[in-house]
Amino acid sequence: MEYYKLFIFALSFANTVSCTASLHHDGPQIQWDACDRSIVNDTSLSCGFLEVPLDYQDPSVGKARLALIKANATGERRGSVFFNPGGPGVSGLTFVNDNKNLLLGLSGGVYDVVSWDPRGVGNLTIPGEVFCFDDFAEYTAFFNGTIELTGIEETGNFTDPADINALLAQAPIMQKKYEEVGQKCLHSQSGKYLKYLGTAAAVRDMVSIANVLDGPDAPINYIGTSYGTLIGSWFINMFPERVGRVVLDGVVDPLVFATQEPALSFASQLVSADTIYKALITGCALTGPSGCAAASEGDGPLDIDFKVQALIKTAYGATKLNASVPITSGDIRIELFSEMYTPADWSDAVNEVYPQIVQIVNGEAPANGTLRKRSKELIRRNPLVGKRDSQPNDSPPYSGAAIYCGDSVDLRGTTMEQVLKGIISTAQNVTHLFGSSWPVVFYQCSFWPVRSVERYQGPFNKTLANKILVASNILDPITPLPWAESVARLLEKDAVLVRQNGFGHTTLSEPSTCLNEIAVAYFTNGTLPANNTLCEVDADFEVFSGVNTADILAHLPGTDV
Repeated sequence: MEYYKLFIFALSFANTVSCTASLHHDGPQIQWDACDRSIVNDTSLSCGFLEVPLDYQDPSVGKARLALIKANATGERRGSVFFNPGGPGVSGLTFVNDNKNLLLGLSGGVYDVVSWDPRGVGNLTIPGEVFCFDDFAEYTAFFNGTIELTGIEETGNFTDPADINALLAQAPIMQKKYEEVGQKCLHSQSGKYLKYLGTAAAVRDMVSIANVLDGPDAPINYIGTSYGTLIGSWFINMFPERVGRVVLDGVVDPLVFATQEPALSFASQLVSADTIYKALITGCALTGPSGCAAASEGDGPLDIDFKVQALIKTAYGATKLNASVPITSGDIRIELFSEMYTPADWSDAVNEVYPQIVQIVNGEAPANGTLRKRSKELIRRNPLVGKRDSQPNDSPPYSGAAIYCGDSVDLRGTTMEQVLKGIISTAQNVTHLFGSSWPVVFYQCSFWPVRSVERYQGPFNKTLANKILVASNILDPITPLPWAESVARLLEKDAVLVRQNGFGHTTLSEPSTCLNEIAVAYFTNGTLPANNTLCEVDADFEVFSGVNTADILAHLPGTDV
């Protein structure tokens, strides 16, 4: 995702990429050409543009311009499969560039894989990335002295009255700041476009692309992960007659989103987060000190947890003494939360990052560039959490807030005090480790001043032209299994649920031949397995040296399926 690039307007398009969209007498066409090499370095991929209405209900408003990417089918082409990687705010162009073979493989190689940067994403689509501050210095000056820059300081289960009072004292300050940020965004260069961003627009844009590539009556095939599943849920219910082969993986519950404020319902997304952390420290204990630098000889998971908690407490104490410490306890929580997404990175996290954090917290080393670079990569992968450590010329993007908040329920007069009390309750009752993560995109939505010109709010149980596949890990840190179960239940006979017996965000976080074969069979011949099928993670995938997912699950209580 091009989160850290400056916003570039239409005039730059002629110089950034040679792809163009042209209008023929029979309607818009896409001219595929070489991609902008600063964004896409795989020369086998093609890029193009397509103009679409900014407002599908009012074409007089003007045009949007979508940046597209295509990986050609490796076998005999049967059409296109569209893909969105989530976020909101993750670049489809970047993801396809990095994961072309994965996507071609999942779809059986018989479709062109097509993605795009949705409105508000990247610097090639117009409207592009949303920026509300001129640079990072303006952002830090604006939020100076607030939890936006330090995170929330607390230890244990957030029961210390002093910590609770300190947080609640920030409520009027942060409410005023978030309301002012909303106004800054409205008056920024992006402001006039904010109401034209969002999921309904993304759905209609995808249908427009499909109409050009495959025809106005062709079934539309789609893979959506994370927030991309919300695009998928809206698509299949807005256009049930156009549903072809559709896979939703790492599922957002559209009914929850349509009825509840994200700032107040976030706790329901985190129900598995602490269990996944237990999986990490269990794997660390199983591999031992030779495979995990956080482990000592003979350590069990509780011993490793004690070290992590002690590290958080040390950072907490240092921050109380000096608010400008290089790493706060809030920073450590954000780092850990990002790690919950991708078990493939756990070994690197405990062997490379953890020792660096220990040294920095203990004052044995400065906050170094390697850690900051990695932190930036984590935020790229996990756009839900905010970015507090940046280079001087970087302006934090507000694309995620603009899209997610623009789609969410109308303002209900919720106060920041209510939001913060909900965070305290989440830390006490749902996830002790991650309940107090801050900043998180969702918490802005109760104060965001704009709503999209079109929002789909149900029903979510339309009869579909074809059955869809719903997939989830049994333990997902941000889109929990119950949400996937809810979507499958709403669609009844038109959806099949497949679970993966692993952890991480979306089933793509761990390899499973079982699930891959299900996806290929579905895309190539339409067959689906029995509902509620359970796939295992491949045994040869080691989370830590000598330790695979099954080993960790076998030593993790309470995960029987």
